[in-house]
Amino acid sequence: MDNALIQRTLSSNAGLAALVLRVPVGIILVAHGAQKLFGWFGGYGLEGTGQFMSSLGLEPGYLMALLAGSAEFFGGLALILGLLTRPAALVSAFTMVVALFSAHIGNGLFMSNNGYEYALTLLAATLALAIQGAGTLSLDSALRNRLA
Repeated sequence: MDNALIQRTLSSNAGLAALVLRVPVGIILVAHGAQKLFGWFGGYGLEGTGQFMSSLGLEPGYLMALLAGSAEFFGGLALILGLLTRPAALVSAFTMVVALFSAHIGNGLFMSNNGYEYALTLLAATLALAIQGAGTLSLDSALRNRLA
């Protein structure tokens, strides 16, 4: 693989602020992914989430639940660790765009009405991480320094 591509992927123009953003966003994504994949934290697991996805027109529902849950769970873990932050953040951002437009946009802004404010907030946070990278305290930074 091209070393320049690896260096760009692992690079960051952020300091400690990225850590402050990465960890809580990662925790939230892991929890939501665990709801979808495993039924933890009051979630419905793959079967129930798949049925919900189907009701939204996202077919096949089970596969869509698996993809969304995996993006959130494993993307969130990657964000917490600061490992492959840019790709993980992009996948998470895409997942939030789908959630925003398929499940929440018709309900207005506020969460109290199942609106899109939460998905929009996570979209903004993950896009910021995709742009700025993981920051100085991250596995990306350690890997980049090791490969340099």
